[in-house]
Amino acid sequence: MAGSLFRKKSIDKILKDAQSSTEENGQHGLKKILSVKDLTFLGIAAVVGAGVFSTIGTAAADGGPGISLLFVITAVTCGFSALCYAEFASRVPISGSAYTYAYVTFGELIAWIIGWALILEYAIGNIVVAISWSSYFNNLLMDIGIHLPGWLTVDPATAEKAFREVSALQATGVTLDRGQQYVLDAYNTAPILFGGKFFVNIPAFVIVGLITCLTYVGIRESKRSANLMVIFKIAVVLFVIILGAFYVKPGHWSPFMPNGFEGVLKGVSAVFYAYIGFDAISTTAEEAKNPQRDLPRGMIYSLVICTVLYILIALVLTGMVPFDQLRVNDPLAFVFEKVGAEWISKIVSISAVVATTSVLLVFQLGQPRIWMSMSRDGLLPKAFGKVHKKYHTPYFSTIVTGILVAIPSLFMQSSRMTDLTSIGTLFAFVLVSGGVLLLPKIDEGFDTRPKGGFRLPYVNGQFIVPVLVAVFIFLFRTRIVHAAENLGSDSLQEILFLAFVLVAVVMGILTFIKKYSLIPVLGVLFCSYLLIEIPAISWIWFFVWMSVGLIIYFLYGYRNSNLAKY
Repeated sequence: MAGSLFRKKSIDKILKDAQSSTEENGQHGLKKILSVKDLTFLGIAAVVGAGVFSTIGTAAADGGPGISLLFVITAVTCGFSALCYAEFASRVPISGSAYTYAYVTFGELIAWIIGWALILEYAIGNIVVAISWSSYFNNLLMDIGIHLPGWLTVDPATAEKAFREVSALQATGVTLDRGQQYVLDAYNTAPILFGGKFFVNIPAFVIVGLITCLTYVGIRESKRSANLMVIFKIAVVLFVIILGAFYVKPGHWSPFMPNGFEGVLKGVSAVFYAYIGFDAISTTAEEAKNPQRDLPRGMIYSLVICTVLYILIALVLTGMVPFDQLRVNDPLAFVFEKVGAEWISKIVSISAVVATTSVLLVFQLGQPRIWMSMSRDGLLPKAFGKVHKKYHTPYFSTIVTGILVAIPSLFMQSSRMTDLTSIGTLFAFVLVSGGVLLLPKIDEGFDTRPKGGFRLPYVNGQFIVPVLVAVFIFLFRTRIVHAAENLGSDSLQEILFLAFVLVAVVMGILTFIKKYSLIPVLGVLFCSYLLIEIPAISWIWFFVWMSVGLIIYFLYGYRNSNLAKY
């Protein structure tokens, strides 16, 4: 059984299966219409969203101006993974993203695990984005004088918590602002159902429904919508950076890391969440005109552009107001209100709505295509792989994704979802980076990739990686000793840290022996380290999620896998 759990699909077989699926659908297969510009725009559409308009505030409040360094570190980490994704995309130009890549290198069980983890990145992650969209949209409506009933715009847990906080503040005699009064009125006017206050987030539900309809109708319509939204929000971000620079006070940048590097690292989850999405480009491989050339370029271009924008935004935000005031849900609008430029905050609010809409669009495109690939392999029912005869989209998967996101967004609280989404994504990045090391080597004379196709440069890590691991162990020797001495009583966070040290040592030894390429090894190590910085409670929920996925695999996927027939 152990051997069958790790049965692999060869690259040739994956390409043949995709071709067979296309022939089965005939002229109703997926349309190849995406250029490198479209793919780059899809990447930017997925990356510049809730992160830059929301979570960056919390990260800046913890790390101060030094958060700009964390954007660099995270970008480098994502860059290593992006190069590994690019190598896979040029070798395996098929929809499915990290799931398909894991099937080639690690085998079926790991492929299923990563496919299940990707649901956290795309479908579950979109619940967070939908809730953020609802908040931005409601603020925008209030700015123009439209007031929806408060109990129709928030989940029950958030409403209860906000009401308690505002009530405690009111008891001190403080005059409530517009937002605080809104919270109070929303709670007091909420209807009673089954003995309790009833709250539901209707705007989040509606936007997911509309986006699902758009992705159902076709990739061409989705592409055009994404391109328009990207042009608008990039223009706004550049406008904010340029105008905000005139309000910057350099004194706010000192001290640069007020809470030390540990304070900067507290923002790992929030900052990394801002980068989630560039890998969604790889799910559209079968709709790209020249996937082996354009997919890698789209991923790398979008990552570079977004990194530059993020660093500039972080410096402008922390330069306009003291960093400790940025722990707010809408930091970009907040800083302009603080400096007396309220009219700019209105433009930012509009852009936030557009930005989060584009993220919803790209993620709702990505998840169905991963399920389509899993269905082709027999790990999910055939319905998930069906392509619509008129619209040329995986219509059943699109509907299921819409339901999976829309229903929970009505009632679910988003706070823990950000960490879970980051874990799922980083987990995928680790396996993609490690998978490159297991890809079969291609002799120069037999490389069938088209001219201009991406080729991951080989840099011998034989001595570099062991030295880097040794330096890390020296710098963190005190923490390692403490965690080892208290292994039985230490927190899960410290156990995860020791696990990372073990992984680093093993990778250092293997790299020295086998002369592994430096870039994928660094991708594994950097992403693994970011993983252990995510709070332990989120890991517990991640393990629960993975357990549910394994149950589904052994009840259905293992028995129905196409490879089980051979």
